[in-house]
Amino acid sequence: MRHEGTTDASRAYAFWLREPGAGEIREATLPAPGPDEVLVRARYSGVSRGTETLVFAGRVPTDQYAAMRAPFQEGDFPAPVKYGYLSVGVVERGPAALRGRTVFCLHPHQTAYVVPADAVVPVPDGVPAARAVLAGTVETAVNALWDAPPLVGDRVSVVGAGMVGACVAALLARFPGVRVELVDADPGRAAVAAALGVDFAPPEEATGGRDLVVHASATSAGLQRALDLLAPEGTVLELSWYGDRPVTLSLGGAFHSGRLTVRSSQVGRVAPARRGSRTYADRLALALELLADPAFDALITGRSPFAELPDVLAALSAGRLPALCHLITYQGE
Repeated sequence: MRHEGTTDASRAYAFWLREPGAGEIREATLPAPGPDEVLVRARYSGVSRGTETLVFAGRVPTDQYAAMRAPFQEGDFPAPVKYGYLSVGVVERGPAALRGRTVFCLHPHQTAYVVPADAVVPVPDGVPAARAVLAGTVETAVNALWDAPPLVGDRVSVVGAGMVGACVAALLARFPGVRVELVDADPGRAAVAAALGVDFAPPEEATGGRDLVVHASATSAGLQRALDLLAPEGTVLELSWYGDRPVTLSLGGAFHSGRLTVRSSQVGRVAPARRGSRTYADRLALALELLADPAFDALITGRSPFAELPDVLAALSAGRLPALCHLITYQGE
């Protein structure tokens, strides 16, 4: 079976979660694109390690099935389901303005697909196609910093140096006078922090008195440490998604006397501060523009061909394959 692409425009291959903990490659038949649609041939996709491993393990809570649907998902949770949302490819058929363009699409892992033309966003010329798979995660970071932007000169920590946390840290490093510390229990993430131009500390050595702490470790311990790092009247911006895992948090101590705040942020809706002036397309286009910075290459920590994706997700889910963003390649890339 050919999994690396095909010259048959009507046929493609897609990754499906057959059952929790087991994935497979399935053949898909593509419709002919209509006048307002595009046929995209994939070049790269990215595995969003946190969310996709929760999906792979069947740990999406029942009451979150609707909220967690990806834009072009097929099937339903827990399985069988076709899931994913970080795809970059080339438009082979469609409107003249898009034909031949490299584009980003919130589409599952698939060798080729037909979607509405307005579902793809052209990748700027200065952004390599492989780096562009990060657009969906940078978009999450943009939305987060619309929810809780730092002020000039703020002291900010990011707890959790995964894909989302690292993208937030990369953007925070651009704010004037803002001193950023990336906090993670894995000392290997110090190299990522250095590449992004921010400080690094393990949780027990993290700097306190922070005006803003962005939490993205998806652990109760990380969220507790984020609260503990705050200055009086500071805010923790919670970006973690825990699936079906309970979260334990101590709200004694300085939580009330310090008037501390825990605020959620979620990319499913444009942040209220920009909802009246920015569309989803605007937000995604901004994320792609920001990816012109080569510092983001530090977030791509491995690559595998599409045919190996079932084994890759199993290894990521089991912790045998450490990664931030794992790149999936197509058509011999």
